[in-house]
Amino acid sequence: MKNLIKKIQNTVSLNDLWERDSKIVACISGGPDSACLLDILDKIKKKSNIEIHIAHVNYGLRGKDSDRDEKMVEKLAEKYGLNLSVLKVNKIKKENINEEDLRNIRYKFFEEIKNELAYDFILVAHNQDDQVETFLMHLLRGSGLRGLSGMKYKNGKIIRPLLGTSRKEILEYLKENKLKYRIDKTNETNLFFRNKIRNKLIPQLEKDVNPNIKKVIADSTLNIAEDLSLISELSKKYFKNTKEIKISHILKLHPALQKRLIFKKIENIKGDLKNIESAHIEEVVKIIKSNKSKNQRLSFQGLKITRRGDKLFILK
Repeated sequence: MKNLIKKIQNTVSLNDLWERDSKIVACISGGPDSACLLDILDKIKKKSNIEIHIAHVNYGLRGKDSDRDEKMVEKLAEKYGLNLSVLKVNKIKKENINEEDLRNIRYKFFEEIKNELAYDFILVAHNQDDQVETFLMHLLRGSGLRGLSGMKYKNGKIIRPLLGTSRKEILEYLKENKLKYRIDKTNETNLFFRNKIRNKLIPQLEKDVNPNIKKVIADSTLNIAEDLSLISELSKKYFKNTKEIKISHILKLHPALQKRLIFKKIENIKGDLKNIESAHIEEVVKIIKSNKSKNQRLSFQGLKITRRGDKLFILK
């Protein structure tokens, strides 16, 4: 399926995913998405002379099936002549697991491998369907533009070449090229929130609302991301790297810029925006707009927010 290979090449070029001679840690689960991406990488790597190292996480949650996934990845590494690093996780109790914990485990491992090898990027196989599922998860949990803008082709050192490629295209590529891959049977269950979105909500939307709902949502995430980028750029004009925010100053701004400034200030203080949600920002806005004369305090995610007169302080 040469069209898909060309599509990925164009994606890499248009989004500047990597440069010539880049060194990339490819996160491979053995599933269809990563098996497809690894084969395409093998076909295009000579053009930009990229170096690839495979990383795989075996959570051990599915017993022998988890070990078979690992064996599959070992075979893929051997097939493409690549080195492989494997993390075996032995102390996860099924009744205590959640998606965020598993995500933290694997990304911590991928980052460690990248740093240890002095590589440039971490490559993951998220596709367009994953993007749609993420959008719906954020929408149903309550999210602002940041959450609804979805994943990015390139976010710091993390790159996602398949983000504009549907699961259908991936399966067609695998079939046409007779490529082997593993199926995670837990994806067919509704153990996680994402699975409920994938197995129940999206098919219902396709049936009752729009058969092309996934493309519509995927296109919407791109539009939202552009709007968010514009607001973020505008907010830089008003951002000052000081310990306090002058409330009379921020109240003169459009509500969208007010929220973006608060996000920016929190990111500056905290170092990131992990677990910072729109609901947190709304609470800060309430303090800013309050007419109460006494000092007001708020705390969340390791931050302390205090209003004293016309000044708002955000501290760890």
